[in-house]
Amino acid sequence: MSSNRYKLLIVEDDRQMRSLLTAVTEAAGYAPLNASSCAEGLAMFSSHLPDLILLDLGLPDQDGRRLIHAVRQASACPIIVLSARLGENDKVEALDEGANDYVTKPFSTVELLARLRSELRAARRPAGGQQSAGKIQINGLTLDHDLRRVYVDGQEIRLTQIEFNILSLLVANSGRVLTYAAMIREVWGPTDVGGVKKLQVNMANIRRKLGERPGDNRFILNELGVGYRFVTDE
Repeated sequence: MSSNRYKLLIVEDDRQMRSLLTAVTEAAGYAPLNASSCAEGLAMFSSHLPDLILLDLGLPDQDGRRLIHAVRQASACPIIVLSARLGENDKVEALDEGANDYVTKPFSTVELLARLRSELRAARRPAGGQQSAGKIQINGLTLDHDLRRVYVDGQEIRLTQIEFNILSLLVANSGRVLTYAAMIREVWGPTDVGGVKKLQVNMANIRRKLGERPGDNRFILNELGVGYRFVTDE
């Protein structure tokens, strides 16, 4: 195993899926490690300290969310959940537990590798983008923290204080799905009630000001029923 390759821990009990994920990630230049249960996954995580985890939730010994919880006690290692569970609650619970992304089976290997690259990039940069003197630049958008100003393709975009805080949060976590609840806690505090509608209204205003039309996801992708993701170049 080459020491300069990213190590990926694949925690999946289905042998065929595990073999597929191993072949696909190895062909893409990664160094995959395999586990077939929650207990084995945690042991492998402790001994190998992988750069990213691909995790199935339906494991034979425990729910995969237990692994997310255990890893998050000690590490910010990116976790991408791979699951056949289609319910929005399953996605929200996994993301709120600490998963970085959620890919539903069956999935495109091209999409999976893109999500994987995005999470590894995010894990290696300080706060989501090219930074200089308090500035973050992604996809033609420049966010200046010091002056609290936003520019798209060089043109300044006027945002309210709340809108700036929301966009700043998304950009800082670019590529990662942030659930509605997580965003509301960060922007308005843990005691806010009925914040989802308020968040959606602000998000609609932000996307309009950024020049996004319906169906256009240049900057922000709405994961329906779950949350929002700031899009990164693949």
